[in-house]
Amino acid sequence: MSEPLSIERLRREGERFLQELSREFYESLSGQKGTAELQPIYQRHRAIMSEDALELAREAFVGSAEGSGERRSARVLLDWQTESQSSRQLAPLDEREIAWETDAVVRTPEGHEIPFQRTSIELGNSVDRHERATIEKARSALVEKELAPMKKERYQRERDITEKIGLADGYNATWELLSGISLTALHDECAAFLRDTQPVWDDIAPRTVKRVLGMALRETTRADALALFRAREFDQFFPAADMETNIRAQVAEMGIDPEAHGRIRFDTGEREGKRSRAFCAPVAVPDEVYLVLRPHGGQTDWNTLLHELGHALHFAYMRPDHPMEFRWMGDNSVTEGFAMLFDHLMQDAGWLTRYTGLERKQAPEFLRSAGFEELHFLRRYCAKLIYETQLYGGAISWDALPDLYVELLTGATGFQYARADAFVDVDPRYYSARYLRAWQYQALLTETLVERFDADWWRNPRCGPWMVEQLFGEAQRELAHEQAQRVARKSLSFAPLVRSIERMIG
Repeated sequence: MSEPLSIERLRREGERFLQELSREFYESLSGQKGTAELQPIYQRHRAIMSEDALELAREAFVGSAEGSGERRSARVLLDWQTESQSSRQLAPLDEREIAWETDAVVRTPEGHEIPFQRTSIELGNSVDRHERATIEKARSALVEKELAPMKKERYQRERDITEKIGLADGYNATWELLSGISLTALHDECAAFLRDTQPVWDDIAPRTVKRVLGMALRETTRADALALFRAREFDQFFPAADMETNIRAQVAEMGIDPEAHGRIRFDTGEREGKRSRAFCAPVAVPDEVYLVLRPHGGQTDWNTLLHELGHALHFAYMRPDHPMEFRWMGDNSVTEGFAMLFDHLMQDAGWLTRYTGLERKQAPEFLRSAGFEELHFLRRYCAKLIYETQLYGGAISWDALPDLYVELLTGATGFQYARADAFVDVDPRYYSARYLRAWQYQALLTETLVERFDADWWRNPRCGPWMVEQLFGEAQRELAHEQAQRVARKSLSFAPLVRSIERMIG
């Protein structure tokens, strides 16, 4: 006789399910397996992702008092169960996409063959605009024909499955209920940020693109943006041989073991089949965490390693006595905020001159480049969030979305975007919202750390232990705006980011 469903059973078996799933994603996306086998994992754990399990979580949520610890926990568990309803049904599509991305090859008219997973690396490293245009045209045609239809089907089905559960009126309202985040407020903040930063973008973007790429902004595509932000002119200051050693040394200086006493494993070498996009895989939280990076070259790799190390430190230093839902779930704006806290060390002149090959006289030029890149990515993600509210909102037809995507993303950045990417360049379940709130949180947290531990907080031996206790150890029990109030006593906003960008670009 099987054990009856209970919240404790959901937690216990849910952790085993998440460990198996995370290991499968780690092995497949890091190139150690040809593809992911997700369906057997969902089948083994089908009891905790059934409609009965969803109803159990719903009852716990409805029956808990507003503002109580029980409500906080139940909201996260209900969010997980709601996502699981679609994830379980969409597992065959996810397997198909991972297999496609592993095997797909971009072929140019000249006979050049590039594994799909390497196209962003090739585009970023190319110094020839014709070569980039040729690769991008071939990539876009392949995506439009094969990958985009798969992605479109996935988002259509995810929206339908979520809305049929009936927790709220539509996908967007359901997400707001389960996340505790107001999409409307964030949408309005993004629109205001785009409006308020338009004059400075119009001033700096054309000049920078012309100087670095020798092109007019109106001539560029997103592929040219990859080459622009690759920032090859600074490669000599960011040698691959020093990267991991120096970054580990910096973390140690602030009083944290960069390997978390063996719990963090670094997977930073080249491997055929490894995703070009780096990631952190917490296979067992906090005991087994993988940091995965496929080298691109130059300062990009330093930035990426710092970002993923922020994630890894967070997962590996979480208090193990937190319930499963706060170690594995919760507001990912928090873990993304810590990742950005570390990658934004690449915007700190003191850090750069201490740990990289950059000298003080070169720092202002590098920081201007970093400030421009920061403004670009913030504008890009603001536009993405606005677009995704329409994709998930349902007011615009699926067939009309590609034109809206091109209009919004091209309008925000000046780089021409492709219709083919309208369903590919999407962060599932509003992860773009998590990124935007993380940006806001890291900027606020950086200012707080400077006030508490001085400008070089990143080498203050008192800072690391404080971060472990007050930040990492708390897992994701709090929402990002709640943690910001506790730690900084301020609200999240774009204001600290604007201050930082203005300091860098002068």
